[in-house]
Amino acid sequence: MSHSPPRPHTPESGIGVAVSISKLSRHFGGRQVLADFHLRIDAGEFLAVLGPSGCGKSTLLRLIAGLDRPDAGRVAIDSNPWPIAYVFQDPSLLPWRTVLHNVALPLELTGVPKEQRLHAAAKLLATVGLGEAAGRFPAQLSGGMRMRVSLARALITEPRLLLLDEPFAALDALTRQHLDDYLQGLFMARRMTVVFVTHSIAEAVFLADRALVLSAAGGTILTDRPIALPRPRREAVQTTVEFASECAALAQVLAQGHSA
Repeated sequence: MSHSPPRPHTPESGIGVAVSISKLSRHFGGRQVLADFHLRIDAGEFLAVLGPSGCGKSTLLRLIAGLDRPDAGRVAIDSNPWPIAYVFQDPSLLPWRTVLHNVALPLELTGVPKEQRLHAAAKLLATVGLGEAAGRFPAQLSGGMRMRVSLARALITEPRLLLLDEPFAALDALTRQHLDDYLQGLFMARRMTVVFVTHSIAEAVFLADRALVLSAAGGTILTDRPIALPRPRREAVQTTVEFASECAALAQVLAQGHSA
């Protein structure tokens, strides 16, 4: 059974929503990816999910988002309806649309008038430091810029729940650090609930309020660890003893997860 330790319910902070997962199971072709999985994510919390490839991290995100159906169990989100945004590792921008029109697309699909949606998209692009790139096409952008466009497109609906599936994995270390800094700033400003899947222990410790490590088989929660580092976290925190201690604790459990 996969139980996270009991945690006190906290009041909603900011615009985030709480997520409750109970008795969740999902299998593919006879392989049990998640089995009797239980989890509570508090409103306005940043949760990082670590684990070996194939342990169910992406499946968990898809089930939370409603993109997949469980074989058993349920996912309950406190507020309904709720805006959910999902950011994949591949930015998946439409190559024939400008940056501005890529960001505005979610509002276009929901019928927001053109002038209103383009104004919102331009404002958000300025926020992510890409105001001058509004008229460019995705092929004219660097990998880091395309990912910022993808984040802006996700944020334009003002989501209360943001799901990210290894969004920075394909980027170089410097760009990845810049985007980690940017994502932390967004989280602190908006306080949406964030679930962030990553293979990077250091990234999890830098960003999260709390980190889960899943086992290789059945998605068992091997540890549910609060990250006791104050915010805002600057890049220099990664040179501290406290940061190294958090990373070492997760690395030890993650090594067990590969054999579990």
